[in-house]
Amino acid sequence: MNNKDLLNIAREYGSPIYVYDAETIINQYNRLSTAFHQVASLRLNYAVKALSNVNILKLMNQLGAGLDTVSIQEVKLGLLAGFTAERIIYTPNGVSLKEIEEVAALGAQINIDNLSILEQFGSKYPDIPVCIRINPHVMAGGNTNISVGHIDSKFGISIHQIPHILRIVENTGMNINGIHMHTGSDILDIDVFLYASEILFETAKNFKNLEFIDFGSGFKVPYKPGDIETNIEELGEKLSVRFNEFCKEYGRDLTLAFEPGKFLVSEAGHFLANVNVVKQTTSTVFAQVDSGFNHLIRPMLYGSQHQIENISNPDGKERFYSVVGYICETDTFANNRRINEIREGDILCFRNAGAYCFTMASNYNSRYRPAEILWLDQQAHLIRKRETIDDILRNQTDINIAIEKEKVT
Repeated sequence: MNNKDLLNIAREYGSPIYVYDAETIINQYNRLSTAFHQVASLRLNYAVKALSNVNILKLMNQLGAGLDTVSIQEVKLGLLAGFTAERIIYTPNGVSLKEIEEVAALGAQINIDNLSILEQFGSKYPDIPVCIRINPHVMAGGNTNISVGHIDSKFGISIHQIPHILRIVENTGMNINGIHMHTGSDILDIDVFLYASEILFETAKNFKNLEFIDFGSGFKVPYKPGDIETNIEELGEKLSVRFNEFCKEYGRDLTLAFEPGKFLVSEAGHFLANVNVVKQTTSTVFAQVDSGFNHLIRPMLYGSQHQIENISNPDGKERFYSVVGYICETDTFANNRRINEIREGDILCFRNAGAYCFTMASNYNSRYRPAEILWLDQQAHLIRKRETIDDILRNQTDINIAIEKEKVT
């Protein structure tokens, strides 16, 4: 889709608004599938937490993906979107045994990341196949908040605790059908990923009934022209060769699984915001938009840089702006960013707004969450309505409050 299409959407549906290009998602899915074409059995489990609109899940289902979920709610969304339970893997962290039991009853693949739950679940349900999430103690990822495989991470069972895992498996007689890891997001160094993979292969040798090995994801996408990204083609070539070698050593073909989220949907997303005010101070020109970290928190939470373009005035002279929101706290999207001249009423487009953007939105300041559009077959399809005051009040209960006057000072 082009900027003219985005402007038309902003005019028709208003702003702020999220727009997702289906063709980009399809191309990314095919790119990843092609990179691992040498593998006999490949499963791409889309990470629902990246973008969980049920229509996006339906698109992933059409592509043949599985789902990577982290909550029972995401599992239920997947089932509603048409996924069969066996194509859904459930990888929670710190949830109750009760929730895991409820998901198991739905038929999804269980993935357990701590010894306590592993022993409890295995003791009660030894016949239900379980995947184990390993922490390889490999530091990878572009930010400490999204690096999850290091030694101090709350995620996964330490590789140094393999003997404990084996004792639990032996005592309970449970069936381990998968091994999993996830080192973090925004992985650049393929050698680090391959090193962690060797740890996973070594761990897998301890389990004789494996059906799949899940290597997580976290592939970096470019955030601006010329930006670096994970070389998926090189990784596909090198890891496929090593995976096929391992399958021969293991004695049978296994499924190679990934759980891409950002890689599939990040570049497909565009966030459109209207410029309410251009404010000149003694040192800065602020472009104040009709949004804030209640809609797009990644720049404030992760320090992520989303390319910002003035699609209303693409030929204007470039100037330096700090793009900020309307929240009653500091909510800076960009500091001193070179952007084509911004005028009040212009539409700014934030690129790479498909992953961990709407899904992390809130009603802070009692603001409404924005609408979502899927651009499919050269048409805009409304896949989420803009919220109203009724949505803000929907789950609030109205009680009768009457304070005695003498208690009021």
